[in-house]
Amino acid sequence: MNAPLYNMEILRLAAAIPHHERLAAPGGTAEKRSPVCGSRVTVDISVDDSGRVAELGMLVRACALGQASAALLGEAVLGRTPAEIATARDALTAWLAGERETPPDWPGMALFAPALPHRGRHASIRLAFEAAAEAATIAAEARV
Repeated sequence: MNAPLYNMEILRLAAAIPHHERLAAPGGTAEKRSPVCGSRVTVDISVDDSGRVAELGMLVRACALGQASAALLGEAVLGRTPAEIATARDALTAWLAGERETPPDWPGMALFAPALPHRGRHASIRLAFEAAAEAATIAAEARV
């Protein structure tokens, strides 16, 4: 049975992205863009003294899949380390590429299983995690 690419949960997440405003003074910022579809995500992150994400701000200009991915990132990124975000990014990339059978260990990621055969959609799904991993690393290095 084929599940629909855009289901109610994806549309719900796309309409409810947390931390959807940019930070006034982030510790790190990164923007990622998909040349395939034009989706773009900018992520601002500030980290606390232990190097964990304390604040997040995002500007998301993406399709519903990219918006849903940004929402999942935003719902669970506070308190994470740059390494944890990078691990999630790498696991997401490997899963979408068919290099691993299970979705990343990040809440809600199995939601994207119907997108696995749609390679043209993968870049948009990865954007928020790619930008967050880079922004978190920049923010952590700036605190040293």
